[in-house]
Amino acid sequence: MDRTLEEKLSAFRALIQKIKSYEEALGVMYWDLRTGAPRKGVEGRSEVIGVLSTEMFRLTVSEEMNAFLDEFTLPEVYSQLDEINRKIVKESKKEYDRSKKIPPEKYQEYVVLTSQAESVWEQAKQESDFSLFRPYLEKIVKYNQEFIELWGYEGNKYNTLLDMYEPGMTVEKLDLVFGQLKDRTVPLAARIKKAKDKPDSSFLHQHYDKGKQREFSRFILKEMGYDFQAGRLDESVHPFATGLNPGDVRITTNFKPDDISFALFGTIHEGGHALYEQNLSEELRGTILCTGTSMGIHESQSRFWENFIGCSLPFWKRYYAEMQNAFPTQLGNITVEQFYRTVNEAEPSLIRIEADELTYNLHIMIRYEIEKALINDEIRVDELPEVWNAKYTEYLGVTPSRDAEGVLQDVHWSGGSFGYFPSYALGNMYAAQIMHTLRKQMPDLDAMIERGELHPVKEWLTDKIYRFGKLLDPSEIILQVTGEELNPAYLVDHLTRKYSEIYRLD
Repeated sequence: MDRTLEEKLSAFRALIQKIKSYEEALGVMYWDLRTGAPRKGVEGRSEVIGVLSTEMFRLTVSEEMNAFLDEFTLPEVYSQLDEINRKIVKESKKEYDRSKKIPPEKYQEYVVLTSQAESVWEQAKQESDFSLFRPYLEKIVKYNQEFIELWGYEGNKYNTLLDMYEPGMTVEKLDLVFGQLKDRTVPLAARIKKAKDKPDSSFLHQHYDKGKQREFSRFILKEMGYDFQAGRLDESVHPFATGLNPGDVRITTNFKPDDISFALFGTIHEGGHALYEQNLSEELRGTILCTGTSMGIHESQSRFWENFIGCSLPFWKRYYAEMQNAFPTQLGNITVEQFYRTVNEAEPSLIRIEADELTYNLHIMIRYEIEKALINDEIRVDELPEVWNAKYTEYLGVTPSRDAEGVLQDVHWSGGSFGYFPSYALGNMYAAQIMHTLRKQMPDLDAMIERGELHPVKEWLTDKIYRFGKLLDPSEIILQVTGEELNPAYLVDHLTRKYSEIYRLD
């Protein structure tokens, strides 16, 4: 007996839910690997991850999935689906077409490799020895090049990887917006370098008790609206957020006893990611749409909360007293204005996640150029330390003295996340554009923040962005929220205004 469309949709959604269940289990395993799993258990755990990932992969390319997609993409059937099911079919079809081209055994090899590589990267970073990580990275790059050939590409090979993290983005578009950003921020950075009135950051680098740092970070997360009944805060070498489902969104940070700003703003950053994942619509739970629409939009939220809220003067006019109470010896004689200027200091640095708001994008451009060159066989993996150091000298005027502060500083390549880094700079641009719109709709925004009224901001973002998950594409989100396509001018204007004031430029 033929099943009705409703029955077929129910079976299709059950298959999607099964795939998401595997994904959630894998998410817990990855989280455990990066938050303290015993080193001797890494190899075994990586094998388990490889097996489960392959089972999930097989489901996404199964005959059952193919049969569903063949039927649901028929015009006469597709037209009968509601908005959510149409998008689920569209995204599942895109994933199926991409995954079907990868042999399952090759996929499993790759998953095991990247699982092992993340732990090797940690060791290599601790020992500041790129040679330990190099063999793994060489294999990861080779796999990505092979996958691109199987997937196919238009124009630059790197476009295929970009599209996985920011649908519709291309090298041509990125070169244009990055060029506009670079042309206007580099001269501003040069003016700041010559400025005579610079903040003194020495008070940030005293001893700050890790326990009190953790307590204050939890306090700020709660003020932002992070739900600890649906999440937790842990430590890891590289801060990250993991959204298993809206009821379980975990974040990590890294507490440095001699730097109060590192964990604080890292926590706010990851908290921005978490707010997105915790406030997805319940209608999307258990589907392929129950996640952020793109990494660029996701990063817009982490950068929005970190830079446009957390690094603002109104924010610290509200919360600085609590921070002084937590650290009276270190901050008792430091005014809120001094603190604000110092945490917004613009100074070229070696470490991306410690970079200021102004020079941060240059870190991303360096990685973007290196990734393009690697994928297109213009440079070799064994040349990376030399290429990396040369670009830092050229772009930022600083040169790494060891691998840990240079080519080994980021975890992304160990997991195979090529094409991801541009999302950070795109996130900055999206965030500035979103804030411009928010200010128009909430003219008293600064006063609200100064009163600690962050809930209306979170609710506005939930209504405009979070609840939609992957239902809308990134271009649709930014157009719907701001009324125009991505425009880097808003970020440049914001940076010019902010840093001209902080450094009292003429």
